[in-house]
Amino acid sequence: MAADHAVNVDSFWEYGYTIVRGVYSAPEIERLREAALASPGQRDLLCNPVLRDVIVDGRLMGIAREILGRDDIVYYGDSSFTITPGKPGYHKDNADRTDPDAPDWQGRYTQLRFGIYLQDHWTHSGGLNLRSKSHNTVSLRDGRTVYLRTRVGDVGVWSMRTSHSGGGTLLRFPRWYHPDPRHVKRIPEFLHARRHDKRVSLFVALGADDAHHERYVEYAKTRAYMVTSFRNSVYDDDALKAAAEIGLRVRDVRQEIEGDETVGKNDKWAAIPY
Repeated sequence: MAADHAVNVDSFWEYGYTIVRGVYSAPEIERLREAALASPGQRDLLCNPVLRDVIVDGRLMGIAREILGRDDIVYYGDSSFTITPGKPGYHKDNADRTDPDAPDWQGRYTQLRFGIYLQDHWTHSGGLNLRSKSHNTVSLRDGRTVYLRTRVGDVGVWSMRTSHSGGGTLLRFPRWYHPDPRHVKRIPEFLHARRHDKRVSLFVALGADDAHHERYVEYAKTRAYMVTSFRNSVYDDDALKAAAEIGLRVRDVRQEIEGDETVGKNDKWAAIPY
């Protein structure tokens, strides 16, 4: 299944992220926003009947296949919605964040994070900042700050190795300049683009079924918040059937960790051995 919308694959691999324009219609985004606002948290999107479409309608999987150039795309229970302003502070999402000799930094990295922002961030602050080309370094300071300017219906996708920061600030002028979060306080507030009263976002991880995938799931099992989500996420037959119909493999981590009291011990990131 190829993506139905233009995906700049070369840009993704060069800069560590890309924006796919017009993936969803405005009414679809409004429906997803209302569904997220009415949904309970601490579980993934696939087990949520009113939000699972973003995983099983094939659009994100088509983008993943096009970027990665392979068909063996797997979903492993890492998805969520947020209704928060987003906290500035650069971080990476992959397992190996500080050691350039660790497995994540060997070969082409194949685990992706998708962000669907359920309001405009083309003219509004509050969206995502990324560091351009930071997917090629463990440093959180390397790379030019880029604000992910998304219109309603756009999808951002970035490598889990890419440094990123929530709650970004867009300037009214000049809009081409995207300030580093550390420097925002130095800029007069009248130059800041306004923020939405409620910032609602959906996040989904997809990736190739390979050694990078295995290592990420191994790491995810160490994190307390992820284990809570895994244990709360029960997939019904409709969810699994919908995923199978588009050729998406679903890895049910909840079943893997059942009865395992060694998982979920870390509240914060910690390196895992290799």
